[in-house]
Amino acid sequence: MKLIFEKSMPGRRGVQTTRSDVGETINIKKEFLRDKPAEITELSELDVVRHFTQLSRLNFGVDTSFYPLGSCTMKYNPKVAERIASYPGFAHLHPLLPQLRGGGMLTQGALAVLYEMDLLLREITGMAGFTMQPLAGAHGELTGIMIMAAYHRDKGNKKTTVLIPDSAHGTNPASAAIAGYKVATVASTDKGVMDVNALKTVLNDEVAGLMLTCPNTLGLFDPNIKEICDLIHSVDGLAYYDGANLNAITGKARPGDFGFDIVHINLHKTFATPHGGGGPGAGPVGVMGKLVDYLPVSIVVKRDDGTYALEYDRPKSIGYIAPFYGNFAVILRAYVYILMLGREGLLRVAENAVLNANYIRVKLRECFESAVDTPCMHECVFSPSKKMLETDVHAIDVAKALIDRGFHPPTVYFPTTVKEAIMIEPTETESKETLDAFIEAMKDIADTAQSEPEKLKNAPLSTPVCRPDETAAAKNLDLAYLNPARLLREE
Repeated sequence: MKLIFEKSMPGRRGVQTTRSDVGETINIKKEFLRDKPAEITELSELDVVRHFTQLSRLNFGVDTSFYPLGSCTMKYNPKVAERIASYPGFAHLHPLLPQLRGGGMLTQGALAVLYEMDLLLREITGMAGFTMQPLAGAHGELTGIMIMAAYHRDKGNKKTTVLIPDSAHGTNPASAAIAGYKVATVASTDKGVMDVNALKTVLNDEVAGLMLTCPNTLGLFDPNIKEICDLIHSVDGLAYYDGANLNAITGKARPGDFGFDIVHINLHKTFATPHGGGGPGAGPVGVMGKLVDYLPVSIVVKRDDGTYALEYDRPKSIGYIAPFYGNFAVILRAYVYILMLGREGLLRVAENAVLNANYIRVKLRECFESAVDTPCMHECVFSPSKKMLETDVHAIDVAKALIDRGFHPPTVYFPTTVKEAIMIEPTETESKETLDAFIEAMKDIADTAQSEPEKLKNAPLSTPVCRPDETAAAKNLDLAYLNPARLLREE
């Protein structure tokens, strides 16, 4: 380090440590030294701070603007949960602290949170037990399918296939395939829900289970949900509930009451903890009574003396699926959120989420094409109108134009069952004023498509970088462009 500082005095372009200027007394092998100086620009602390502060101001998040990302609940995160997650008694714990002896009393609060969160999620979903370990929604899916496989293996069932609707999240077939199952797709009706007759044609004794999101990715609640679960059970299959859209029915209905056997919950969506950018996440998995023995180890239990401990003696468990106890800080934030709202608050969450989505649906259906023009749940799906398509304006152009108007684009081109899909989920946390501003922006885009379509084809115009050619970018990757040294030199 002394050598680096001596070679990095003000006025020098960078570290000049090369093979030629390292003496014999420096304990660095020659083959590990550079033949030419490293391309590291010298910058003051102020330059560095300004560089990264400017980059941070380009970030888009729900704290800065409306984030209507359909099929992926992105809502405001209450700061009280952030405050409590930063309490030293939680934030400074190490997962290797002993449960009872020595540091035991330090961990009892954290174990109590995990235990009580299990109980809360049981009540919300109608399940008999939970594991808190899965680190994301997709990780929860894989955990649930592994539990499904363990159940069938234990019973000696010869099961090979998992059924999945054609409008499902892409992680559903991926999770089933990773767990070793074949995937069979079940078609939807023209009303946007699973075709029960199509389900019956693929249902046989080799079906291990069904993965289903309800409400689905069109924002529709399936009125046949109980019949569907009963059909799966008729071949000793298990019904798996993808909880990505639980925000629409929280407190109103429970997956366990529909007939589902396994459920995963995205705490980082439904229960308002940080989300996006690859993490953090938490995807607890709940199961009905006949599957509790297969849950991963360890499970938090409450002893007769009122203390909490981790239980590992579970012979039928699928084993470990994550280090330690899951993303504890995310679980803690969700725990605070649930306790803060209570039952009545969670009911209002669902009601307002559905109300907001239908408000947008009704206001925009005159200038955009509704995928299914019926009342929706938490999200609504549109396509550009025929008039817009006639001017060669597509979903991607609508999305890019919203950036110029201060809004994050909604999900586009998903679900794949809807051509040119634009999926909008406002959540319950947005005000009527925000929704009205978004609606006016969408209407303005529809008008611009008729008057100046080229403006939309070139959007966004307000960002430092113009719209990239996605096809060319995918075919001609230039990773060297991201070299930090180059970025600093250009600064």
